[in-house]
Amino acid sequence: MSTGERTDGRRPLVGVLLPTREAAINGDHTVAPLLDFAREAERLGYDSVWTGDSLLARPRLDPVVVLAAAAAVTTRVTLGTAAFTAALRHPLLGAHQLASLDRAAAGRLIAGLGAGFPVPETAAEFAAVDVAYTGRFARLDATVRRWREVWRGGAPAADGPPGSFGRLPTPSSPAGPPLWLAGSDTPRVLARTAELYDGWLPFLPDAGAYARAWERIGELAAERGRPADAVTPGLYATVAVDPDRAAARKQLDAYTQAYYGRSLEQMAEFQAFGYGSAQECAEWLGGYVRAGARHVILRIGSLDPGAQRDQLAEAARELVPALHAGT
Repeated sequence: MSTGERTDGRRPLVGVLLPTREAAINGDHTVAPLLDFAREAERLGYDSVWTGDSLLARPRLDPVVVLAAAAAVTTRVTLGTAAFTAALRHPLLGAHQLASLDRAAAGRLIAGLGAGFPVPETAAEFAAVDVAYTGRFARLDATVRRWREVWRGGAPAADGPPGSFGRLPTPSSPAGPPLWLAGSDTPRVLARTAELYDGWLPFLPDAGAYARAWERIGELAAERGRPADAVTPGLYATVAVDPDRAAARKQLDAYTQAYYGRSLEQMAEFQAFGYGSAQECAEWLGGYVRAGARHVILRIGSLDPGAQRDQLAEAARELVPALHAGT
C-alpha cells in the first residue's frame, strides 16, 4: 500500500474535547457548564466527547468524575479520555476506575492513554506522586496488560491466599473498553500501537507524516497477525474557527501561551493546530482523513466560554459534516 491515502470504508467520526483545562485556567471548577457543553455537542451531531487528565502539570477536574457525570446527561455520544495518565494511579485503582466509568457510560467509553507529555512539568508531576518518570512507556504497556487480565477476571484485586480478596468489578464487555495509545510517529510508538492497543491517537502537525505512520502501523499489525481493523486511527487536533484567519491565529497564540506557556509557533512544531473559517479547517483536517484518520478529536483553542460554544456550533454546521463525508 502506498503512502498518501489509506481508507477502510469506516465512516469518519468527529469528537470534541470538554474544556476542563480551559475552565481551570479561568479559575472555574464547576461541572454544570461542562455538562451543558457535552449535551450541546451531542445535540449538534458530534460523535464523542473527551476530556484530558493532569494532576499538577496542567491541573483540571478529574476525567473519570467528569465523564461519569457526562454519561448521566448524554445517551448517544462516545465518552473518551484524551489522554488518561495511567501512571498517576496504581494499576488496580486505574482498572477499577475505568471499569466503573465504562459501566456508568453503558459501554460508551474509549480510554485514550498517555505516558506523560514530555515536558519538565510532567516530570515534576510524576515526582509529586512518587512515580519514576524514566521507564514510563514500558510501565504503561505493563499496566494495560494488567488491566486486561483483571477485567477478564483472571486476577484478584490483590495477591494473597485464594478467597482472601475479592475481584474488581468488570467493564461492560469482557475485553474492557477500547484502549488507545496517545503518541507520535516514532518507531517505538508505532510498534507498541500495532502490538497492544486498539487505537492510535497522535497530534502530528503534518498529514503526510500521519499517512506514513498509519501505513507502518498497518504493516506491523499484520505481521503480528492482528485483523486489519484492530487499530482505530484517531487524531487530536486543536482548531480556532473564525472567518478572520489572522484573528484566529492570534487567538490560538494566546491560547497556547496560557495553556502551555509556549507560543503557537513553538507548539505547532509537534502538535496539530488549524485555524481560519470552518471550511478552511475542514480542508486542513480532510488531509488527515484522506491519510486514514477515522476518529478526529477537536480541541477548541479558546479560553473564552462564549467563543467555545460559538465555535462548537460553527464547526458542527460545516466542518463536522465535511469530515463525516470523508472530504
